[in-house]
Amino acid sequence: MNKSSNPAPGLPKESSADRLLAVLGIFTQQEPEWTIEEAAKRLQLSIPTAYRYFKSLARVGLISAFSHASYVLGPAIIELDRQVRLGDPLLIGGRPVMEDLIQYANEGAVMLLCRVFRDRVICVHQLMGQGPQGPVSYERGRPMPLFRGASSKIILAHMPMRVLKRLFSEHGSEIKDAGLGTSWEAFKKSLAHMRRLGSSTSESEIDRGRLGIAAPIFGPEGAILGSLTFVLAVSNANDALLRRLIPIVKAGAHEIELGMAEVRAAVTTRKVPRRA
Repeated sequence: MNKSSNPAPGLPKESSADRLLAVLGIFTQQEPEWTIEEAAKRLQLSIPTAYRYFKSLARVGLISAFSHASYVLGPAIIELDRQVRLGDPLLIGGRPVMEDLIQYANEGAVMLLCRVFRDRVICVHQLMGQGPQGPVSYERGRPMPLFRGASSKIILAHMPMRVLKRLFSEHGSEIKDAGLGTSWEAFKKSLAHMRRLGSSTSESEIDRGRLGIAAPIFGPEGAILGSLTFVLAVSNANDALLRRLIPIVKAGAHEIELGMAEVRAAVTTRKVPRRA
């Protein structure tokens, strides 16, 4: 009997939809190509069940046959990405703000727009400034750790307390290694400090020689949604520049929130049917 049909006592039973979507999760940069048999083994599914899932995903274009036996991600993923680029309020509100703010940084700067993604942070837009560029790992679509880097830490600082408790319970060693606290109380204290500041600054935590300055972006209900970040070359940064950019990135994050609200209002207006 396949293991996924028998969850441990006290755990919620995984639905068929969950298992179907889990198939997409195994297609990664490291393992981009899968056969039905390989996927069934990885996901602990029967061959007939895996075949049914592959058939459903292929029918809507989320995966495509690559050879007589293997599959890769399909063109529907590209179509969905285009819809995100054109319709995501965070992107619509964020891009013009980033294009304006990048002018305030020195050469080699980058701006990042990130959002929370499960227990990770994912970059949804990256804007390069003028001049030579060093490496920036926060590239669009690449999930990044939640406990390192200014972009992630400022999001972490504003997560609900119940989520933070779970994260500390599950990732205590990572939190300790990131310098965020060796105990629950110390962890809470470090995050409270970031919340009071309204920004986060980090140096060489993700990319060596890079410094990040990030501010939080909140959704329409006040929950943390993402972050806006200046990424600078450490060699070109100084205290005066940081003092100038911190209020700018905070103001930019707030401007993105206002932009998202305008996008949402416009969409709501279009949805309201006109009276005869």
